[in-house]
Amino acid sequence: MIGSVVAGFDGSPQSSVAAYWAAREADLRAVPLRLVHVQEPSALGHVFRAPDSRSRRSAQHLLARTADELRRTFSALDISIHSVDGRPIDVLSESAADSDMIVLGSRALGPVMGFVLGSVSMAVIGATNCPVVSVRAKDDASYGDLVVGVDVHQHSETLFRFAFDEAEQRGCGIRFLNAWALPPLVGYGAAYDPRVHAQLEMSAKATLDDVLSPWKKRYPDVRTAAQAKAGHAATQLVKSSREAGLTIVGRRVRDSSLGAHIGPVAHAVLHHARTPVVVVPLT
Repeated sequence: MIGSVVAGFDGSPQSSVAAYWAAREADLRAVPLRLVHVQEPSALGHVFRAPDSRSRRSAQHLLARTADELRRTFSALDISIHSVDGRPIDVLSESAADSDMIVLGSRALGPVMGFVLGSVSMAVIGATNCPVVSVRAKDDASYGDLVVGVDVHQHSETLFRFAFDEAEQRGCGIRFLNAWALPPLVGYGAAYDPRVHAQLEMSAKATLDDVLSPWKKRYPDVRTAAQAKAGHAATQLVKSSREAGLTIVGRRVRDSSLGAHIGPVAHAVLHHARTPVVVVPLT
């Protein structure tokens, strides 16, 4: 079954950048693009009112104009527009059922503060069963190598499949990063011994190589590099994102009754990485 790429669109500058990024990705994958605008009912006292005809027409006009602009660049791309009433979280999450990915925009706060994602974006990322991309407000459309954060102790088949497929389609390489920390039982003196650090780094690198081995055989044309670095995973991924075209992290899937959950590493990378960030559910 042919999937699609869904772009959440609200007319903001960041959503326009996300729509362009999504169109480029859909064109690369040869799948349709769906531009989705969600109109949330407004509250008047204790009564919720559906959007009026004027706001509906405005949304349709905005979607149609954006789709026409994208078609001028991606002439072969199948683009459809959808203006839907409801809660944005529900509508966008339901769109994940038959989608390859959902693409959302994020707003820059500056080089120190990073980027801000609204509550809707965070909820969608934590609740959907497909990859969700957070695109930066000034994405430079770079097709540099991918950076992928790997926890070698987690089941990561969906993460690896997404990363290798994406690299194969883009014709770029992948840098896999495994951040490691000193075991809790390491003594105070050993913590500062460079020989201990070297041994632990070699062990972490060997484990990562073992995990990647079957995937490298499956995708022999994709250039890969594996790195094991001491430190916090989020810090290392944010640093590595400065020279990348896309940063990819995994998210553990929890029981929905426990609520949406992203995890501290993905949360930090979403707010501070310099590239678009893909969060892949680890199923």
